[in-house]
Amino acid sequence: FFRSKSAVERLNGANAPELTKLIQKLAAVDAIPEPLKTGAPVSAESLNDKLKALIEAAPVVLFMKGDPDTPRCGFSRQMCQLLNENSVTFSTFDILTDDQVRQGLKKYSDWPTYPQLYIKGELAGGLDVAKEMVSNGELKQMLEA
Repeated sequence: FFRSKSAVERLNGANAPELTKLIQKLAAVDAIPEPLKTGAPVSAESLNDKLKALIEAAPVVLFMKGDPDTPRCGFSRQMCQLLNENSVTFSTFDILTDDQVRQGLKKYSDWPTYPQLYIKGELAGGLDVAKEMVSNGELKQMLEA
């Protein structure tokens, strides 16, 4: 697979499940525009605008420690596994790269911990909530609505 004329991923053989996962991963990577990923300081009003833009950058956005390939905490790793196991296409934001976003999102969402999962611009919750949503079918319903 190529992006901007550079090889970014490789898949050998005909493995449909792996191909699907790889396409979902690559499709989600670019959903958050590069200017929103920078950690430049912004005012409180601008921070809220930035947070709103990040949350609405894709239908499903996960604010986590690290990225799906290299999660930096067990909860983030488990959340990625949960979403992947349920074939959810999602974008991520590494909160460790921008302290203003990390601290600001806690206030914005009134949710003190990470990871934080947003679906269609609304906070769904953290890992425990996501697990419950999968078990009771609510996650699937939210994604189909």
